[in-house]
Amino acid sequence: ASAGRFWEVLDTRPAVQVAPEPYIAVVLHGQVTFEGVSFHYDGAGDGQFGEPAAAPTHTGGRNVLDGITIHVEPGQRVALLGATGAGKSSLVHLIPRFYDVDRGTIRIDGVDVRDWDPEALRKRIGVVLQQTTLFSGTVRENIAYGHPGASLDEVIAAAKAAQAHEFITAMAGGYDSLVEERGANLSGGQKQRIAIARALLIAPGILILDDSTSAVDTETEARIQTALDEMLAGTTTFLIAQRVSSVLTADQILVLDHGQIAARGTHATLLESSPIYQEIYRSQMGDGEGVVA
Repeated sequence: ASAGRFWEVLDTRPAVQVAPEPYIAVVLHGQVTFEGVSFHYDGAGDGQFGEPAAAPTHTGGRNVLDGITIHVEPGQRVALLGATGAGKSSLVHLIPRFYDVDRGTIRIDGVDVRDWDPEALRKRIGVVLQQTTLFSGTVRENIAYGHPGASLDEVIAAAKAAQAHEFITAMAGGYDSLVEERGANLSGGQKQRIAIARALLIAPGILILDDSTSAVDTETEARIQTALDEMLAGTTTFLIAQRVSSVLTADQILVLDHGQIAARGTHATLLESSPIYQEIYRSQMGDGEGVVA
């Protein structure tokens, strides 16, 4: 019975298929376009990212994204806000093609993501999730996971940008300190900062931060954002955040509601025009008087 199940898994056809002649680019500039994108899961169990697992045919289930159309220029910062289940994580997980859309098209640098070579695409996209994954090994090995040949100076530069250098050097072995499986010997905030450093080290063309600073204090988060502005000035960034203070300087803020874009714009325009954004803002920041938009 076990052997039968084993071969069943190995024989399963992957939902994401590689194009016959996949597109490979030396540089990913970071232009991202969603055109009428709709997507749903099959509703059968939990997937890798806490969402229902995707089926190869995407049969059944409700749309978690419905008619999403956005255009992002290289180097822009896009923030996504919305209630739990609004579709924020689903939207950003479509960019590195963790799943394929049901309708519509996603283009990166003008090329449909389904035409990209998945490995080449994902090597140029940095993803930091709220639930970080660290491995048994040293701190340096964990940061350099996506770029094993990185020098110690490069690792340190990424750690400094992620505000991790100080606590790493305070550990007994510094960057050679051992990390237990799943980072059991580190706090939630420390794990998140190591994961951010790992993403920065590959110098991605697109950076996805999925509520990845939820375990750090607001002061540290502000320092991380400042460092990201300096280190990744030309990198397109998608930021999912629960704290409005994290998105005030975004080039675009998308407010998602039940899989649709309920409002979009800068902080200043949304504060004037979007009741949903106003409600989120006031619940966290008060009436906003005296705040520079």
